[in-house]
Amino acid sequence: MENASARNLWGDFLDAHLEFASEDAPRVIHFYDNEKDANVCADLASKETKRAMSHALKGIQLRNEPLPKIGDFYVVTDWNGNAKCVIRTTSVKLLPYFSIREEHARLEGEGDKSLDQWKNTHWGYFSRELGHFGAAPKDSMIVVFEQFEMLYKK
Repeated sequence: MENASARNLWGDFLDAHLEFASEDAPRVIHFYDNEKDANVCADLASKETKRAMSHALKGIQLRNEPLPKIGDFYVVTDWNGNAKCVIRTTSVKLLPYFSIREEHARLEGEGDKSLDQWKNTHWGYFSRELGHFGAAPKDSMIVVFEQFEMLYKK
């Protein structure tokens, strides 16, 4: 783990939770692709308001990343790489974009937690993400909806 702040937080987490001492080092992530949203969402995850995140399956595939799975650990940072909390995946569902519901938006915990706000925010994000690969989001695209629990924070 190259990020010293994340490495320190992970070490503090392991000191407090020896039962996870044999786990591989987690991925270090920040939410979104801009400073404002990344920082807001890191704060929401630390406060346990944000309990889910969404990915475009096509984006994961184009970046050659593995699909998230139950039990995955992450160290969440702000935009500048300051570690904020440790989270662990509790559920992964593959859903068509058009089938996302209010419950999903509430679990993500962003903005006013409405489905309209979720769709506006995520459509823009998916457009930017997929646009880097010459692709565009579609109403039928598959969204990887990942729920998590916050396990440890500074």
